[in-house]
Amino acid sequence: MYDVTANGSQPGIRRPLRAGLIGLGQMGRHHARVLHTLDGVQLVAVADPAARDVDLSGLGLDANTSVLTSVDALLAHDLDIAVVAAPTSVHEETALELARHGVHALIEKPVANDVASAERIAEAFESAGLVGCVGHIERFNPALQEMRRRLAAGELGEIYQVATRRTGPFPARIADVGVILDLATHDIDSTAWVTGSSYKTVSARTAHRSGRAHEDLVAVVATLEDGIVASHLVNWLSPLKERVSVVTGERGSLVADTVAADLTFFANGVAPVEWESLRSFRGVVQGDVIRYAIPKPEPLRVELEAFRDAVLGLRDDVVSVREGADVVRVAEAMRASSTSGGTEQIAAPVGAGRPR
Repeated sequence: MYDVTANGSQPGIRRPLRAGLIGLGQMGRHHARVLHTLDGVQLVAVADPAARDVDLSGLGLDANTSVLTSVDALLAHDLDIAVVAAPTSVHEETALELARHGVHALIEKPVANDVASAERIAEAFESAGLVGCVGHIERFNPALQEMRRRLAAGELGEIYQVATRRTGPFPARIADVGVILDLATHDIDSTAWVTGSSYKTVSARTAHRSGRAHEDLVAVVATLEDGIVASHLVNWLSPLKERVSVVTGERGSLVADTVAADLTFFANGVAPVEWESLRSFRGVVQGDVIRYAIPKPEPLRVELEAFRDAVLGLRDDVVSVREGADVVRVAEAMRASSTSGGTEQIAAPVGAGRPR
């Protein structure tokens, strides 16, 4: 059990932390469910312009949780922390208001629509001495956490390539951004993070196949600073939901399925090949296959625990707003490439993948 009376390194922090939630869409509802049961946190208020029309059943909210329709009303509840799960288009104004009121915040990804907005958010939280972080939840997926640990330990040797697939049906909840900002940002952040290498160039092609204003398909080829080649296939057009990351190196491949939270290792073969037609092939052959048995806590709960503990000064493994801005910078380069048809250099070094 989490000790809500323990003293962290942050002076003047109350136990439990008084939490607010902004946005009661699909992701907001998940945040409400977890925040309501998170040790050391009291969910005191939730806010959404359509709160009076939202079905709150199943969220576990009690009579002590206020349901409000504005951020101003939420801020009147003397909050310590807040989660922003509202549309991306209102992230900046909401985050800046929270910073002005001294409230630590976790902002759902993408942190903002563009880099300039993301950097203004980062500056606001840094200058106020507050924790500002971004909900890149895939960093807290057990499969990717185990993949990163094994890559850092050198189990694949030199890393050659990262290939990701993130496909599925269109989510009705998304109206203000396309697949690059909504989905590909997951792959940008997780690829840089698991490899510890920043994006250097990107070349992207998009399509609009479903009549919406924003792109619903993107194919990307990228290079990372360490010479790793990355590719990302992302769409809202497939009935098959896939969330797969494949990292290939000199000793084999690691495959993470973040839907099932499974990590599988495909080793390069070392046994003699007796089949005559294969014996002359000097490339890689398949060796042992291992699906690792790993603990599988809910990523959202782990992410919110990390946010809570960062506010208390107990740990620092959240995704900073600066890192979130780096992800948006790569996403902007993808959009520019899709327009120009060329390869885009990343405008500034991307720090999302640098190990802490």
